[in-house]
Amino acid sequence: MDVDEVVAAGATQQVAAMRSGALTSRDLTVATLAAVERENARLNAVVELLADRAFDAAAEADRRRAEGDDGPLLGVPVAIKNDLDITGLVTALGSRANTRPATADAELVARMLRAGMVPVATTTLPELAIYGFTESEANGITRNPHHLDHSPGGSSGGSAALVGAGAVSAATASDGAGSVRIPAASCGLVGFKPTHGTMPSSGGWHGMSTQGGLAQRVVDVAVYLKTLGSFDADLVTAAAIDPKPLRVGVSTSASVATRAVPLDSQVRAALDATAALLDQDGHDVREVSIPYRLDAKLLMIRFLAGIRDVAAAADDPSHLEKRTRQVARLGRPFGPGSIVRARNAGDRWGGTVHDDLGVDVLLTPVMSGPALPIGHFDGRGGIRTVLGMNSFYPFTAQWNHAATPAASMPVGRTSDGLPLAVQLIARRGDDATLMSLIGQLERAQGSTQG
Repeated sequence: MDVDEVVAAGATQQVAAMRSGALTSRDLTVATLAAVERENARLNAVVELLADRAFDAAAEADRRRAEGDDGPLLGVPVAIKNDLDITGLVTALGSRANTRPATADAELVARMLRAGMVPVATTTLPELAIYGFTESEANGITRNPHHLDHSPGGSSGGSAALVGAGAVSAATASDGAGSVRIPAASCGLVGFKPTHGTMPSSGGWHGMSTQGGLAQRVVDVAVYLKTLGSFDADLVTAAAIDPKPLRVGVSTSASVATRAVPLDSQVRAALDATAALLDQDGHDVREVSIPYRLDAKLLMIRFLAGIRDVAAAADDPSHLEKRTRQVARLGRPFGPGSIVRARNAGDRWGGTVHDDLGVDVLLTPVMSGPALPIGHFDGRGGIRTVLGMNSFYPFTAQWNHAATPAASMPVGRTSDGLPLAVQLIARRGDDATLMSLIGQLERAQGSTQG
């Protein structure tokens, strides 16, 4: 495997190559920077290339390895979503309204640097991480690596586009209402939103947002989360071991304010095929209907109040996009009391929903269809955009409200070559069980394709 192949091979294989002496972190960094520049020319997924920082970090990683350090992410290039502070750089959040450089690294960035990772670029996102598509006045349109006329999703669209294109093996991704899982589903990646409270630099939108993992393979997501987060069990070991038989509830129940977009037939077929694979692996698979009552629906208070607060904190809110200002105004009515009540409701609902349904894991779609075309939401104001996203993405935000671990898994392609995906959701704290299950599913898919 030459160095260009190693760029797209995943963090685990990259570390193995560096451990063997087949290449250095500098070799890998040079090749990764070239791949990022090449793919960015067609995807527009980069805010800023960090070549000088990358070479300094790669040299430090090579020095540490020569002195006996053997960390699981040492020397691995990483792209950083432009919602994390990096000292001296502007954390623009996809907006022209933020202009001041950060004075310190975010805790996740600090942990990555301590682990010896090599930051190569910052990645695009929609303004203030609000939208399920990565198109902004500040950075333009980010495109899907598998179909340039389609979106990579959002808000972690730039990170997913680069990883999906094989330009970088690791990238940060945060998830406040689906922003890891939607881009992962759109770009054919594994996306993992862990139990809230397990990853640093999390907690935005009044506790709805968490950092997560995004990669081509389950093991690479597991290594990333284990190394940088705080989990009760070993996620890497879990990813390699089949779980005990689980009760799996299959559901297409949608949590919507108006009406959900009808489920695409190819998404439904992928969901059914996944259920059949899990049944073959010995799990008790049955259809369930998820009850989205008031406790579940109060997530909108946290979502809208969170956007309001982030918009108000911008360096110059007058430079926010018109649509963003409209969405932020929707959060004005919600005071501290209503936010506390909404958080408590999410805690109650998330702590009981699996037991109420008699299941260990839920299997649902991620989106109502494959990745949307570029410009799908053009010309819509704030309310119509929020309602439109809720109609097309009605399966993700409730699990941020519930604080439960949830993962997007790729399960094939449409006839047009767009990725298809399913979502699996476990109880709070059952991250290892969920990682074990998606590892088993990945292996089962490999055996059927082989």
